[in-house]
Amino acid sequence: MTVAVRPTEYAVCALPEDNVDAMHFTITVAYRGRGRWAVVRHGYCLGVDGEWDYESLPSERADEWLAAHRFDLDDALRLATEHAPKVTVNGWTVAAILAAADKQHA
Repeated sequence: MTVAVRPTEYAVCALPEDNVDAMHFTITVAYRGRGRWAVVRHGYCLGVDGEWDYESLPSERADEWLAAHRFDLDDALRLATEHAPKVTVNGWTVAAILAAADKQHA
């Protein structure tokens, strides 16, 4: 019997992992099969155009949509890393969260 162990998800965040807000600012790179990965955040997928689109049910996804929202692992990680510093939650940017943390620890 062969047992396969493989990563299926990566967490990408511009905040330190011990920051209380990190989970809200995290982008996930998730394996979607056939060697393709999705860059996802709160039910939305990053497209090749740099826009976030709602990820519908698998049965509702057209081939064109999949081609625009699936990447090889290297590209998915690169895109997630590029977009992580741009995440905004309830008006808070990554830069503002980091500044607030620095001010708190000063």
